[in-house]
Amino acid sequence: MTSASLISNAPLSELIRKIETGSIADRDVSATALAFVRDGVITGEGPTTAGRVHFSRALDADDAAWCARILTAAANTNEPVSRAEAETLFEINKAATERSDDGRFDDLFAKAIVHHAAAASGLPVPPRSVALSPDTSIESWAPTTAVGVNTEVLEWIAKQMRGTRRNNRALAALVATLIGAATLPLAHTLPNFLDLGM
Repeated sequence: MTSASLISNAPLSELIRKIETGSIADRDVSATALAFVRDGVITGEGPTTAGRVHFSRALDADDAAWCARILTAAANTNEPVSRAEAETLFEINKAATERSDDGRFDDLFAKAIVHHAAAASGLPVPPRSVALSPDTSIESWAPTTAVGVNTEVLEWIAKQMRGTRRNNRALAALVATLIGAATLPLAHTLPNFLDLGM
């Protein structure tokens, strides 16, 4: 069995233990743990929904808390949000057509995606515990210009956001600002991006 298949077959409790008590960063474990949240949002069943009434396609405060717990676990606190984690967050965002979390997931989602984009572009990012905190404004650390931001990352984010029924206003506004400041070829390839929930 490969390391990846061992991770994907591990129970959620083991994944959480590994990222909360481990000393070695493993963002693949976090992405797999986030997939449990995604599956719970989609089906309304599973370890992240145990002990409470949970409807399919709904995201509540406990789901948002699971995401925050996974993303800010000790083992990965100084690591940037990975592409795999970001992809799973986009999947959760798309799956959750009903929200009852008072906006906590949207805040965490926007910050995590921008954390990934900035880090993937080689820009400095604060530790996850700071960047993803509900007490930290995204504007206090996120890039405000496209200088240094990788256009491939911006294109990937725009592609993920396109066609989504529910878009995150904070993320859409920030990415639109970055695209507006980016090179003309990028703006030309994303003509419909500014329509994303703005």
